[in-house]
Order: sequence, then C-alpha cells, then structure tokens
Amino acid sequence: MESQRFDRDYLDRLRGSDPATERHFTRHFRELIRLKLRGKIRSPQLVEDISQETFLRVLVALRKEHGLNDPERLPGFIHAVCKNVTLELLRFDTRHPLIPENAPEPPAPAADPDEPIVNEERKVLVRGVLEQMSDRDRAILRLIFLEEIDKQEVCRQFEVDSGYLRVLLHRAKQRFKRALDNQRTKDRAAG
Repeated sequence: MESQRFDRDYLDRLRGSDPATERHFTRHFRELIRLKLRGKIRSPQLVEDISQETFLRVLVALRKEHGLNDPERLPGFIHAVCKNVTLELLRFDTRHPLIPENAPEPPAPAADPDEPIVNEERKVLVRGVLEQMSDRDRAILRLIFLEEIDKQEVCRQFEVDSGYLRVLLHRAKQRFKRALDNQRTKDRAAG
C-alpha cells in the first residue's frame, strides 16, 4: 500500500475510517509534515501536536458532506491545514503563556502606603501656589480645571470672547507653572 496513489477509492476508504488506509495516510504525511516544520519549530512535542491536529482536521473535513472531493488536491490540502494549525498554535503560545494548574495565585497589587500623604502634600502645594496668584487667574483656573465649567459659561462670567479666554487661560497656566517651580525650589532649599 506504500506506493498507493491518492485516488477517489483512497478518499472513500479514508472517509469510511478504513484502519489500513488511515495508517498509510498518517505514516505517509507525518514525515512530510515533520520535514516541513523542521526549520520552523524546535520543539518535538509541538511538531507532534501540529501533526496530530492536522490529521484530525483533515479527516474531519474529508468526512463532511461537501469535503474534499478531488483526490489530487489531498497533499496540498494537508499542507494548507498544517500551515494554519502551525500559525494558530504559535500565535496562541506567544499570546497566552500557559500557567501551570498548580501555580499560586498572583499577589494583588499592593497600594502605595505613601500615596495619601503625597496626594495631600500636592493639594497643599497647589493651594499655596493658587493663593499667590491674582484673583482673576485663580478664578479662571478653578472654574476650568477644578469645577470643569463650560468655557462658554466662563466667557460670559468674565465678559470676554472665546479667543481672549484662550489667551487668559494660557497666561494663567504659565503663571501657575512659574509659581509652582518657584515654590518647589524654595521647598528644596528649605528641606
């Protein structure tokens, strides 16, 4: 049977689960699949997994009602299925590394114990910087960034158009940045 040609009778025997034909089929194509994967896959176990999955998918496809009907296309079909299985398994291996079943649960991310203190220090620093600013700059920054008031409403409150509000906001942010830098410099010199 080793010199068997792939003809309609061969496909019919594969569809009918003939043991001798299935043995010939797997023996014949297993070596071709191994040769195909030799340069791409280093793991012998993964090569075996790809071979088994390829044979399974080909046999399932052959046994479907509208499966492969042209026996001459069998070798090409097997190679195409093998290529797809290889890509799927490699993609899965690189995206989702397997975690052993008995692996301990990963620890929950711990909260930084200094975070509340740092946040409070930042609030004090910002309040101090805002106190040093003019009433107008402080009000613009508070309304836009802290209270998140619509800019059109801020324009109405300050009786300016949106273009000039943009200028006022830019200047207020620049003054705030300079004042913050000055305060940090003072704090470093004092500390």
